[in-house]
Amino acid sequence: MTNAQTTSRPKSSTPDPKKSFGGKGDTRGKGGKRPDRDKKEPREFDQKILDLARVTRVTAGGKRMSFRCALVIGDRKGRVGFGVAKGADVQIAVDKAYRQAKKNLVTVPMIQETLPHAVTVKLGSAMVMLKPAPKGSGLKAGGAIRVILEYAGVPNAVSKILNSNNKINIAHATFLAIRTLSDSKK
Repeated sequence: MTNAQTTSRPKSSTPDPKKSFGGKGDTRGKGGKRPDRDKKEPREFDQKILDLARVTRVTAGGKRMSFRCALVIGDRKGRVGFGVAKGADVQIAVDKAYRQAKKNLVTVPMIQETLPHAVTVKLGSAMVMLKPAPKGSGLKAGGAIRVILEYAGVPNAVSKILNSNNKINIAHATFLAIRTLSDSKK
């Protein structure tokens, strides 16, 4: 058969689903919707990623990479939680940290829109000081403490971080301080 004798086939009006990408009814490629993944229920807590790190574990077969997520959740009405988790993907790590934070919820006691009394806590080398503040002064805090108090809904407080730059240790020390406040209220 020569080139002159070849006949062209008529093009069909329906596209082949195996070859099309991003067309109508296609589940992959550009903008394809997957109905099972779109049904996410709204979460009851606001969340903020405090720290996201890529960590590597050295094994006999080589290096295994994963992601570590430190997450703070809160309803801005007095309840706040903190979780740290690792996962093979960022989204997996965030979801695991969210579930862990929900298990570690703490209620922050408040008197006249501030903390009931001053408290100082040392955890490892991290030292955290939380103090009440007069109405209208706002949050005078930085780093991990600011995020935790903000998501807890504390409008006025003063804090200080000493001896450590590690966000996770500071967050653990802050939660220990909040639990100390809760115990003294009872």
